[in-house]
Amino acid sequence: MKETISMPKKLLWTGYIMSALPVLLLLFSGAMKLMRTPSVVEGFTHLGYDHSVALGIGIVELLCTILYLIPRTSVLGAILLTGYLGGATATHLRIGEPFYAAVLLGVSVWGGLFLRDERLRVLIPLRK
Repeated sequence: MKETISMPKKLLWTGYIMSALPVLLLLFSGAMKLMRTPSVVEGFTHLGYDHSVALGIGIVELLCTILYLIPRTSVLGAILLTGYLGGATATHLRIGEPFYAAVLLGVSVWGGLFLRDERLRVLIPLRK
């Protein structure tokens, strides 16, 4: 018999809301990279990357985010987004810019997933 852990609906909805922010930001960011707008080209140049890599990075960003949105693959999506955001953190550290946004986005990804996915709560139980 499978044991289930009950989670109050308020925490479940908090998880959905907490997951929505990074999803919206990452979908917007990925779409902008695909369109290669002048601001994207300028941003990539500022970060020390050739703007030609924007398409590939945008595709990776969107695929990881889509995997995160699908309940069956959400843990894989979170793992891949952690790697993606780790690269963003390293890029900002390399040029001496604040990196907190990427770290907070990663925390939101995992925090939201923890609150809305029973599998993760079973894997990483928080104890009183």
